[in-house]
Amino acid sequence: MIGCLIIHGFTGGPHELEPLTEYLEANTDWHISVPTLPGHGRNLMLENVNYKSWLETAEASLKKLREKYDEIYIIGFSMGGMIAAYLAAKYKVNKLVLLATAGKYLSFKQISVDLGDVLRDGITGKLGQNKLYCHYKRKLGSVPFRANLEFLKLVRQTRKYLKNVESPVLIAQGQMDSMVPYKTAYYLDKEIPSKRKEVVFFERSRHLICLGNDKDTLNRMVHEFLVKPVEGSEVLV
Repeated sequence: MIGCLIIHGFTGGPHELEPLTEYLEANTDWHISVPTLPGHGRNLMLENVNYKSWLETAEASLKKLREKYDEIYIIGFSMGGMIAAYLAAKYKVNKLVLLATAGKYLSFKQISVDLGDVLRDGITGKLGQNKLYCHYKRKLGSVPFRANLEFLKLVRQTRKYLKNVESPVLIAQGQMDSMVPYKTAYYLDKEIPSKRKEVVFFERSRHLICLGNDKDTLNRMVHEFLVKPVEGSEVLV
């Protein structure tokens, strides 16, 4: 039997991964675990949490899966991707999927494009239809500065484990991502020594890759990667 751990990103929750989670639940008989990291979820409470608690929560979920299932897959999105890589390095899981993983962060070029879109929609009275604005407006004022520092600590702490990842890995990245530069995918490909890797770019996807225009293609690709043997290393666009 197979256990699959899915880890959400910073200031997010299981909801930002729902299309992928539901697709896997509908097309497999795997046990799928999607924990909510401390302080995260629909209602953010990040004032008194630290990066160690995020790692510990994800690790505890993985340990529970390892007790019951022979084969383990981990999928991580954004900050969750760095946590997933850390766990894969530590526990040698069967397969790893990294989605818009925050090995590096902030694409200032794409941020300027996104802000331009938000300003234009605001001027034309269409701000309520701007998906990027609607998603992030709820977070304004809900993320204390200290929490951002904890995020940076987690990235620094987990980066050193990339060199120990030996699991077959799928790295998926949106080319319109303003939070994580698309070149981060090349960085992860370089740092991770696994002999079986796939790097895939989605031209229409922003940071929330599981909710974006390419989500259906992404769902199928992740599923295919996990159910079929992965051979060699290739880059797909």
